[in-house]
Amino acid sequence: MNINLNDLNPAQREAVTTTKGAVMIIAGAGSGKTRVITYRTAYLIGQEHAKPSEILALTFTNKAASEMKERIERLLGEGSTKGLWIGTFHSNFARLLRQHAEHLGFTSNYSIYDQDDANRLIKEIMGELGINAQTLSPNTVQNVISSAKNKFLLASQFASTARDYVEEQAAKVYLRYDERLKKNNALDFDDLLIKPIELFLQRPDVLEHYQHRFQYLMIDEYQDTNRAQYLVAKMLAAKHGNICVVGDDAQSIYSWRGADISNILNFQGDYPEAKIIRLEENYRSTKTILNLANAVIKQNKEQLKKNLFTRNDDGDLATLFACEDERREADKIAQTIRNLKLMKGFQNSDFAIFYRTNAQSRALEDALRTNMIPYQIFGAVSFYKRKEIKDVVAYLRFILNTRDEESLRRIINFPARGIGDTSLEKLQLLANEEQMSLYELICNAVRYDLSPRLVSPLNEFRMLVELLEEKSRKESAYEVVAELYRQTKLLELLKEENTAEAKTRYDNLQEFLSFARRFSDENPDDPSLKAFVQNIALVNETEEKNGDTNKVSMMTIHASKGLEFPVVFITGLEEKLFPLNPEDRKELEEERRLFYVALTRAEKKLYLSYAKNRYRFGNLQPALKSRFIDELDGAFVLTEGGKSLLDIRADEKERKRIVRDDDSQEGYDEFSERWREQKAKKSFVPKPSAPSVANEPSYKVGMKVSHKMFGQGKVVSVQGAGDEARVKVFFNRAGEKTLVVKFANLTVMD
Repeated sequence: MNINLNDLNPAQREAVTTTKGAVMIIAGAGSGKTRVITYRTAYLIGQEHAKPSEILALTFTNKAASEMKERIERLLGEGSTKGLWIGTFHSNFARLLRQHAEHLGFTSNYSIYDQDDANRLIKEIMGELGINAQTLSPNTVQNVISSAKNKFLLASQFASTARDYVEEQAAKVYLRYDERLKKNNALDFDDLLIKPIELFLQRPDVLEHYQHRFQYLMIDEYQDTNRAQYLVAKMLAAKHGNICVVGDDAQSIYSWRGADISNILNFQGDYPEAKIIRLEENYRSTKTILNLANAVIKQNKEQLKKNLFTRNDDGDLATLFACEDERREADKIAQTIRNLKLMKGFQNSDFAIFYRTNAQSRALEDALRTNMIPYQIFGAVSFYKRKEIKDVVAYLRFILNTRDEESLRRIINFPARGIGDTSLEKLQLLANEEQMSLYELICNAVRYDLSPRLVSPLNEFRMLVELLEEKSRKESAYEVVAELYRQTKLLELLKEENTAEAKTRYDNLQEFLSFARRFSDENPDDPSLKAFVQNIALVNETEEKNGDTNKVSMMTIHASKGLEFPVVFITGLEEKLFPLNPEDRKELEEERRLFYVALTRAEKKLYLSYAKNRYRFGNLQPALKSRFIDELDGAFVLTEGGKSLLDIRADEKERKRIVRDDDSQEGYDEFSERWREQKAKKSFVPKPSAPSVANEPSYKVGMKVSHKMFGQGKVVSVQGAGDEARVKVFFNRAGEKTLVVKFANLTVMD
């Protein structure tokens, strides 16, 4: 079947039609990367270079995989993707492992532990090993173990390479953690990447089978791959050599979670005959925005050269705000949003505010609320992270895998059955003595000397599990969830509670039931509980949709990757904030790539801001303007006062020259003479002094005060003296705030 390639530009067509051998597609921001991958896959199938089942396409999000699959079917027709393995690394390898789990000592019904499950197990193991969680947090241990797995360092290897106390303790936990996962017939998310490598090393015949099957391998966002992903991809591509990677080294911003930029930088070293294709035409942003982005990223030494261009309009120049502090920075942004809505007709949803750290959002939120501008913060609690949802999912996981003791502990007393922590500890000790699993003991509870008050709820629980197990073998996921609700009376209990929190949980459980129904209806080939639970386990929490779309979007720059907005504000452009760690060259280059990502999210208009002073650790401290501002092409940036950043730099350069020159030198131009005169008068101009605490009223607990932004309130405590004096006020509108007295500008009310 012929594919119409007329909608593609020349570079895109070359990327689509180059089908043999290793190919690296360097896809600049907004250059149509998804379209190219989609067309290339459709081209392989349509031109009969490969059957769908002979193609493995790996992405980083379920959303990207679904979108590609839908587009391919629009090009080739419904059902054309049948047999195609397209999905995230985790989902595809979870599918592969289900078929070969027994070679690694697991059954095909293994559970997939998310971060909370893994953290809970690690905390339990730390207690068993006598490692104080106050001294070394379970989160830290979990991160160390995850980092080791991403580098394909197995537990035994990591133990021999531990470099300090933290790694030594983590290595002890890692060994037992792996043992417990195996005992529980469970894998964590990192295991889904490293277990295929273990499988291929132990069973070369299995590797050969998949090498033969997958004649074409395509990897999206290759700059975000870690060591384990790199290794497994290289193993699979070894036979046919038809590996196509798509990515942009300039958007590699996830080293902190294991991404290794050297994978994309060294691709030609791994595949010397590789064809390199650059997608450099941007369809998203104005020429101004791209000129700024190009000027910044060229400062990096480690990069694959490219130069983005666009046929879009020049667009407005970027605007730079220099603000006294973070509060004024936030106020300026809120006021700008209001003005643009009134004067230019923008909607709330057209705006995005980016910041380097989550802590920066507070002042911005205050300003938006004060200006009555609705907003949403990306990164709130995911639907699947809510307690009631995790409880139900734990039920479903346990139904499929009764060896999963982490899920068992979560559901044994949900809803309440009178099986408290003390009873559970007693049961666990007895199970250990009898050398059986906790659930096996529960199933045989009548044989032991246990209180009838405990045996009865244990039997009820066992019968519930057996009923749901039987239903899961015959019915769809929806029927199992509905039966679980009926048997446990979860919805009725929440209705009877009749509180706002119970109502929210009730609505969430109803939505989960609706989701199970949609899944079952939309997957007639496999509506099973097993498929449903795996789908939930692999959902990326950042992909959830927010119902109300007409809000200003607020997020860290990391969260902005893959998104685009008509108007973007990049805030906090200060040294040691953005860039966060300018002393380390590698980290500085990643921070610069992060700035590049932020710049290229903007479609029409870009605002940049920094504060001259910022509160840190409770104190107002001077801040230095970020070096990234100096790296911008000043011809495309105006200050708030309308002056070109290029002219300002020229002025600063001239001032420095004048200061260096001898005062008797002749030939100053008009500007130089004015500057020299001002310089001569400088010592006679008194500097404004900071507000004196001595001039401030003496605040007392109970005193009523008023604040320009926070409104009216009451003093609840007074702390310190002199310049360190602070006052804590509960404002009727804004809640409790602690203010430094000399900067508070409070008005005492009668």
